[in-house]
Amino acid sequence: MQNDISKEFSLGGLLRFTFPTIIMMMFVATYIIADGIFVSRFVGTAALSAINIVYPLINVMLGVGIMLGTGGSAIIGRELGAGKEDLARRHFTLLTLFAIAMGLILSLLCFVFIEPLSIFLGADEALLPYCIDYGRIMMAFYSISVVQVLFQVFFVTAGKPKLGLILNVASGISNIVFDYVFIVLMDMGIKGAGWGTVTSFLIGGIPPLIYFMKPRSVLYFVKPEWNTQVLLHSMSNGVSELITNISSGVTTYLFNKVMMQMMGQDGVAAITIILYAKFLFASAYMGFSNGVAPVFSYQYGKRNHVQLKRLFKMSMGIILVSSAVISVLSFLLAEPTILVFTPRESSTFTLTLNGYKICAWNFLFCGVNIFASAFFTALSNGVLSALISSLRTFVCVSGCILFLPKYLDLLGVWLAIPVAEVLTIVVAIILFVGARKKYQYA
Repeated sequence: MQNDISKEFSLGGLLRFTFPTIIMMMFVATYIIADGIFVSRFVGTAALSAINIVYPLINVMLGVGIMLGTGGSAIIGRELGAGKEDLARRHFTLLTLFAIAMGLILSLLCFVFIEPLSIFLGADEALLPYCIDYGRIMMAFYSISVVQVLFQVFFVTAGKPKLGLILNVASGISNIVFDYVFIVLMDMGIKGAGWGTVTSFLIGGIPPLIYFMKPRSVLYFVKPEWNTQVLLHSMSNGVSELITNISSGVTTYLFNKVMMQMMGQDGVAAITIILYAKFLFASAYMGFSNGVAPVFSYQYGKRNHVQLKRLFKMSMGIILVSSAVISVLSFLLAEPTILVFTPRESSTFTLTLNGYKICAWNFLFCGVNIFASAFFTALSNGVLSALISSLRTFVCVSGCILFLPKYLDLLGVWLAIPVAEVLTIVVAIILFVGARKKYQYA
């Protein structure tokens, strides 16, 4: 069965191939952000702050799916490139079942302990009821989201990125529609946001399970073969993506803590809006990097170094150009983006706009860092990928959050993310240069 990732891509062909994944990731960002928009507008900034407090738990759940998807995709893509299709299918089935089991365990634990977890993450007496209401609904069904994220990656590996796009668009639109129905029309408050998102999980997560039950693509479910080594390799190879999500949760917690101390609920609401905007624009880089990664894995498994060099050169060109474009767009769309969440006359608007204009400089650098982490994961070098990811999303940014505000006050909070991206890109460039001979991509 012909697999699209085996093609020899031109620049236009590579853009067309990765475009569905880019749009898919932006839709994922959109329907995650949709809760924030509706809650901020129709429930209040306290409820918006509560969502951001629960967010680290959600990030861990998503991280498990992304870890198994990206780490496993590198293995399966390499096996497909080596002509071992039957083995790839057995490992694909095993990874899917393992992801479901992990999702169920984590969902149960978070559901049972949502109150102490919310308090630990910074909820005060005013925010705790919102955190519990939203968190319990989300955690009850979040195992489905783990599978949904897993299949976003495997649709690309199976050469069906457009199908993944269709499901994610349907999922994103349904989340927006049901948020409107539950929050605005039915006046369900923050619970409505939870149920709207859960509905989108079902639409995005159940159909792929049905699709892969029959041989409709190069990948489909077969009798699994238990292989501890494959599971461990998938987790170790994709651990950088898990680190990214866990680190994002930790840094969100740190941002919330610092802003609560400095500016109160308005401060938490402001950083929430900025992080939402950052996620939306950065999702384009994530989409491209996740979309092109299986192609790198396939060509690496095939030992086609000529294609690896072409792909690397084209990918870096796309990332650099898009970094400039996204940076310009982020500045031009600053006010409209913030106005989606909060009216101009609110105190939160001015605070958010001032911070956003500083934080937005990160878009010049984060694209290269996101691509670098995904690239080394695709080459099955989880160590380098994890190093870049941990520096970008945890070590550098956490250090900046804890250090800069002591000397620069609120300006230090806004500078934390751009400074962290600059520090990380220096390391990424060094690793690109140092690993080029081993993998022969440049």
